[in-house]
Amino acid sequence: MDAGQKRRALRRRHIRVRRKVSGTAERPRLAVYRSNRHIYAQLIDDASARTLAAACDREVQVQGDKKDAAKAVGALLAGRAKERGIERAVFDRGGRLYHGRVAALAEGAREGGLSI
Repeated sequence: MDAGQKRRALRRRHIRVRRKVSGTAERPRLAVYRSNRHIYAQLIDDASARTLAAACDREVQVQGDKKDAAKAVGALLAGRAKERGIERAVFDRGGRLYHGRVAALAEGAREGGLSI
């Protein structure tokens, strides 16, 4: 499988997930984007097309591996969500497997008090 096929497969999975997952003001979509170096997360209200809160691993200082940084990003995002009165979210893994850094981010968000 070459790089183009992988990119198309990822896009196809992401579209399949997005058909089923949509965020509202009461329960926004926790969208995760994972690059090779960084991980980004946003809480999005799809009804009004607004980003309610965002966090990335560039904002946290964590000693350890990328999974530890992803967990810290989840906790940071959960804290920002609590400040805005958001307690629940739907998880959008962005076409990635629920494994590794993506799962660590979700776990960090749950430990931070966000119900996913």
